[in-house]
Amino acid sequence: MSRRWPGAVAMAARGGVARRRTTTFVIGIVLLVSTAACVLALGLVVDSSSPFDTAFAAQHGAHEAVTVDTARATSAQLAATRNLPGVTALSGPYGEVTVTPVIKGGRPDGGGYSAPPITLVGRPSPGGTLDDLVLTQGRWPQRPGEFVLSSDSGFGLPLGAQITAHGVPGSPVLTLVGVANSVGQSADGWVLPAEVAALRAPGTPAQAQLLYRFSSAGSAAALHADVRAVARSLPGGTIVATQSYLAVRQQQDTGIAPIVPFVVAFGIIGLVLSVLIVVNVVSGAVVAGYRRIGVLKSIGFTPGQVVATYAGQITLPALIGCAAGVVVGNVLAIPVLSQTASVYQVGTLAVPVWVDAVVPAAMCCLAGLAAIAPAIRAGRLSAVQAIATGRAPLLGRGYTAHRLLARLRLPRPVTIGLAAPFSRPARTAVTLAAVLLGATAVTFATGLTGSLNRVVVGLSHSQAEPVQVYLPSGSPGQVKNPGRAAGAPPSVAAQDSEIEAALRAQPDTLRFVAEADQRVSIAGVSGEVDVTAFRGNGRWTGYDMISGRWYTGPGQAVVPTNFLTITGTAVGDTVTVEYAGQQIPVRITGEVFDTSNRGLAMLTDLRTLAAADPSLTPTTYDVGLRPGTDPRTYATALGRSLGSGGAISLNTNDPFFLTLTALIALLTLLLAVVPGLGALNTVLLHTRERVHDLGIFRAVGMTPRQTITMVICWAAGTGLVAGLIAVPAGLAVHRYVLPVMAHAAATNVPASYIAVYSAPELVLLGLAGLVIAVAGALLPAGWAARSAAATALRAE
Repeated sequence: MSRRWPGAVAMAARGGVARRRTTTFVIGIVLLVSTAACVLALGLVVDSSSPFDTAFAAQHGAHEAVTVDTARATSAQLAATRNLPGVTALSGPYGEVTVTPVIKGGRPDGGGYSAPPITLVGRPSPGGTLDDLVLTQGRWPQRPGEFVLSSDSGFGLPLGAQITAHGVPGSPVLTLVGVANSVGQSADGWVLPAEVAALRAPGTPAQAQLLYRFSSAGSAAALHADVRAVARSLPGGTIVATQSYLAVRQQQDTGIAPIVPFVVAFGIIGLVLSVLIVVNVVSGAVVAGYRRIGVLKSIGFTPGQVVATYAGQITLPALIGCAAGVVVGNVLAIPVLSQTASVYQVGTLAVPVWVDAVVPAAMCCLAGLAAIAPAIRAGRLSAVQAIATGRAPLLGRGYTAHRLLARLRLPRPVTIGLAAPFSRPARTAVTLAAVLLGATAVTFATGLTGSLNRVVVGLSHSQAEPVQVYLPSGSPGQVKNPGRAAGAPPSVAAQDSEIEAALRAQPDTLRFVAEADQRVSIAGVSGEVDVTAFRGNGRWTGYDMISGRWYTGPGQAVVPTNFLTITGTAVGDTVTVEYAGQQIPVRITGEVFDTSNRGLAMLTDLRTLAAADPSLTPTTYDVGLRPGTDPRTYATALGRSLGSGGAISLNTNDPFFLTLTALIALLTLLLAVVPGLGALNTVLLHTRERVHDLGIFRAVGMTPRQTITMVICWAAGTGLVAGLIAVPAGLAVHRYVLPVMAHAAATNVPASYIAVYSAPELVLLGLAGLVIAVAGALLPAGWAARSAAATALRAE
């Protein structure tokens, strides 16, 4: 036999593939799904490392966006900056204009409300030398009167929505036709170049945007030096404003910091699950072929030939499965990475090429090693031992479980099925681990979704204060007052009174509070601290307490976690606020959940700052609505009372978190499918091994329904145990990962954000492992039920 080594091994391998078509098919499918899961999981893990830098390179991001006054420099002078030392790329100039949009409310009368100003840039197409824009919805403008909104704008308008440019002759109307992402957040929206002039208000200087890339842009100092060099080459006053990509990157990195641990955790779980399932399926297929190994040894196969035969028998379906898995993984990655890119607020993410090469190679090697180890053990057995081992489990294995379960008052098919896993403890342990991980992922994902929903509400305040009204301080004539003489500019106090009167006049106003937003200095803190000073009770506005209590009067404040960390203070301590040239002692009464300005913020009573500046007046009004009131309809009605100058904003749930919730659901589904395949394989192998027993059971009168019950119970017991263990494991993972996510954003979380599981949810989650295992067992159970007694005995 050894002289015909290659031919004999190849013939035996082909025969094994042809004879065990179902096993071969299962191996191929498992390798396909596992490879696809690994491609997606590893792609997520890799793309979660510096996603901004990845997208910045893919979208040819600009290091600096520069706004220039086109009246001070000619087109030739602007273009000449391309040749400056250090400048590696220049795009533009693109016309730029700032407009105050009036958002139409969709009412028959065409009423609407004013929103904060937005910057629009005229570009002929989303592509270009720099700052390629990625359309996430809709299309690019094709005619005048259309515009594309930045996905970072926060307006949340649907496609087809219309805005009116307030203060522009003719009140031009723009229709939203698309949403795009600029990795450098170069603008709030884009229109066709010819549209810019029509949107410019009279007396407003013409401006344009230039996008630069520099050879040295790794630090803020280097970028400042580059911008100064550009400014020196142009007439004085040409540069109006600049925006560095470093500021955007810092903002994005801070924003995604809580999300990265979650994505990485799910990616690692996916990798571990895939490895476990492949090892389980392949090694199980070899063990199930022990009887055939005995036959091969009886006709003269050496141990080396046995190993080679089974390695070859596994290699063919493994290669096909891995190749198809790479394709499927990349197809699955398109929507998942698209959602991940939306979560990370970058334009595009893709599976790295090296991942597509490494994963299938690693999975094929893993399948080969999983086949070789049991084949080596089988090759060392004698022909008689191998045949005996392949016909049935080891003598006495599982009999104790059968005897004990037989004493229970349960149908005999149920007890036989529940005792079956004890005959193959190693295989059962691997299947248990796979189902356990899948059920743990489901438990973890359920809790994480509940926690993120509370985070969304806690950060957006969309439930407590769905509407906000902005009053530009010192801007006359912004509010209608029919009783006031024409042309008489109102005082800020008068505007304040008129807005409060308008809010009280709306029947759907439940409550409101005015606030003044200021920036102050605090000793020992680098940079300024944002202060929100409420006039009246601001406790209801949606800030959740982590520790301590809400302030009760002037001279007290609540602060976020990072404020306490940076200042080295704790609840109960006093800090000194420098405002309006005076020092104000403020006692910290509580720690609040807030990530604005990287946690360098303070919430206090307006009288705390008014002691230093008596002229301080509110500029924003937070409005709570009666239950059942539509915020958009309310804003439209309020806008008609305030006039077009009253800027109104709607607090909506951040799409960042909504997209993340959808991503959780997709990954959870994937992680539940993989262990389901493992359960399918385990039950299939049990069915093949017990085909003689099945034939006997059918011969003595076991019905197809009883056969299905027995086969399903083979997996049900393992799944139930895995589910019961998965609940505390999932709770532990949730309690660990959520604070890690929060600490990455430099904050703690309120206890209510962690205690999100209800008793009914825990009961249902305890059944997750059972559902996964039973779903995987349904196909083999149906096959066993359809087999006739004579057919089963002949197959054995």
